[in-house]
Amino acid sequence: MSDVELPADPTLWLPHRPPFLLIDRIDELDAGRRAVGRWHLRGDEWFFAGHFPGRPTTPGVLLVESMAQCGAVAVLADPRYAGRLPLFGGVERARFRRQVVPGDTVTLATEMTRLSGRAGRGHGVATVGGELAAEADLFFVVVDAS
Repeated sequence: MSDVELPADPTLWLPHRPPFLLIDRIDELDAGRRAVGRWHLRGDEWFFAGHFPGRPTTPGVLLVESMAQCGAVAVLADPRYAGRLPLFGGVERARFRRQVVPGDTVTLATEMTRLSGRAGRGHGVATVGGELAAEADLFFVVVDAS
């Protein structure tokens, strides 16, 4: 478990910054195992103007990335991975169940299902108001951050 007081700023762990920081806060953290966070979509995000004009919808690939960022917090909060960086290795069984639109708050939960010194896998779930929006199995490699 992290000794950081929650809710916490995800930039305490992640190198991501706007406009590609796709998680606003971390609400639960079990270092090396699981993280839960939130991403509130205000409507002024860069992608809504073109996806889609007149019916703004969060791209599914960005929901997958937000789940991955949540999982990266779980990995990077573990002292064994200090100075490291988890990079995507693959995505399987991605499913999108509902549109995510401006004004929605997405709850992200990513659990590590396998984690070694060089790689890992996790399962991410994104919900809005308790309703499943997306889920995916995420694969990653862990490299030096420098």
